[in-house]
Amino acid sequence: MSPVKEAPVHPIIVVPFESDTSPALLRRLAHLDVPERWRAVDRSAHAPHIVAVPGDDDDATDWTGAALVSARPGTAYLKIVDAVGDVRAAVAAVVAHARDQGLAQVKWEGWTASSEDAAAAGFTPMCPPLTPPDDATEPVAGDATGPAPGDTAGPATGYVRWLHDGVASEPPPNEPPYYGQTTHFTCGAVTALLAQAHAGTLPPEALDRRAELALWRDATNFLACEPVGLGVAVRRAWPSTSVTVHLDVDRPVLLDHLPDGEQEWRALLQRESRTQAAHLGVPVDARHLSLAAIRAALDRREHVLLLVSLAAMQGFDVPHWVLCHGVVPGAVVIEDPWASAAAGDTWVDAHLLPVADASLDGMATVSADRFRGAVRIGHAPEPAP
Repeated sequence: MSPVKEAPVHPIIVVPFESDTSPALLRRLAHLDVPERWRAVDRSAHAPHIVAVPGDDDDATDWTGAALVSARPGTAYLKIVDAVGDVRAAVAAVVAHARDQGLAQVKWEGWTASSEDAAAAGFTPMCPPLTPPDDATEPVAGDATGPAPGDTAGPATGYVRWLHDGVASEPPPNEPPYYGQTTHFTCGAVTALLAQAHAGTLPPEALDRRAELALWRDATNFLACEPVGLGVAVRRAWPSTSVTVHLDVDRPVLLDHLPDGEQEWRALLQRESRTQAAHLGVPVDARHLSLAAIRAALDRREHVLLLVSLAAMQGFDVPHWVLCHGVVPGAVVIEDPWASAAAGDTWVDAHLLPVADASLDGMATVSADRFRGAVRIGHAPEPAP
């Protein structure tokens, strides 16, 4: 994308959005034809706010354009839900607001955005999800295997603009496809499939529910996918792929939520996964995987399946697999196969998601006993000529 010439931005008004307690704010926005969608869900966990552009007569109550903006906590982006009134002025105000915060990215849900307005503002369309938006998932409290099925009803389209050094910038190369997990326990399998699709090893059209469940079945520790079992399943599925498991504890993991009798046989399966890893030549690196090492792997165009807690981003202390696939200044770009419909979160949030380095470092220290687990996937060797 060529650099976008920035239009002058009028003074920006930023106010919190609380749909159930701000009737005066909504009345002020009424002449801008505010979508009912703004009040349809409780977005409070994602810091919703209005970014508005005042009129030329300096009347603070006369807004010519406004946007509803939100973002997952601990991340490096803002998301425009809708822009109303003078759409282009409102979007320019959001971009300026994001720059003021040193963020890496602005996204724009495609509910009402036109492709012409998006292009004029320097946004590019994101690849639509391979799974329909209403096939994504919701969390189960206390479940340590990942989120559970639900209804997200996300937009059909979404747009993104990357912000580096004061100008629009190309995103990390080779945008991966987006696929939302269709069960509450298949996040690990989905991230592995996304990594292979992004690397060109798996055709995107092959990433479907059959593939999702088949890989999960080979990797599962019932119901979770623990790091060693997931690494072994990836090597079995793609024997020529370089796979390294990173796990900085020498014991079974993801079992502390289960009663003792349930832990025992799953621990046995995890020990068997280590035996299989040794047999297949999958190294298990017991050193702590630093953020610097993750960024170095991504600079080499490798992929890192990273086990994180959703406590910071979503408010649920649930272990969950995400795919790390790119870097931008100050943040790692991930794919999250799950979005929280209840918080107004959609695939637009979860796709090409920049997470600040320090935040990701905290998220990736999992469980009360604080371990880090990951699967690093390298390139398959080039075929002999």
